[in-house]
Amino acid sequence: MHIGICGGTFDPFHRGHLEPVLHARGAMQWDRLLYVPAWKQPFKQDRDTASGYHRFAMAVLATQTYDWMFVDDVELRRGGTSYTVDTLDELHRRHPGATFDWIIGEDNVAQLSQWREAERLFAMARFVVLTRGARTASAPNVVYAETPLVPVSSTEIRQFVREGKPIDAFVDPLVARYIQHNGLYKEGTA
Repeated sequence: MHIGICGGTFDPFHRGHLEPVLHARGAMQWDRLLYVPAWKQPFKQDRDTASGYHRFAMAVLATQTYDWMFVDDVELRRGGTSYTVDTLDELHRRHPGATFDWIIGEDNVAQLSQWREAERLFAMARFVVLTRGARTASAPNVVYAETPLVPVSSTEIRQFVREGKPIDAFVDPLVARYIQHNGLYKEGTA
């Protein structure tokens, strides 16, 4: 089984987390895709986020129509700082014999060497970089997948919610309802 893994804060989960992955699936031939919400990302320690429960729920709502996509709470259950190497260790234990692709955006490539146990990571998974233009690999076990630009960010969505602006163009309608129903991202909340 070939499994793609997309980790992140997903605060909130939006089209930019979903559409590039859908576009890359054919070329990467993933049998299954796991979205893994982080408890606390190492490079985003200084930012408050919505609770893991809310971020997990939004990812489930946004992906539920795809029978090959799943949201895994491995990092939320573990707590603490979410390190990719720990997550891959757990996923290798759960799925013996599977091959893994860890999916990242172009903005993460420069930081890869700073990830915990970076050398071991490259032996545990292939890194698939979602990119806006054709690129060739500059490191072992790194491949590039050209995907369309989805001009949206979680930061902008949170700001729109605080300002009372509509977010329907950026998130699944169920996610928009969830945010509204739970009062997420309003002034004074995460």
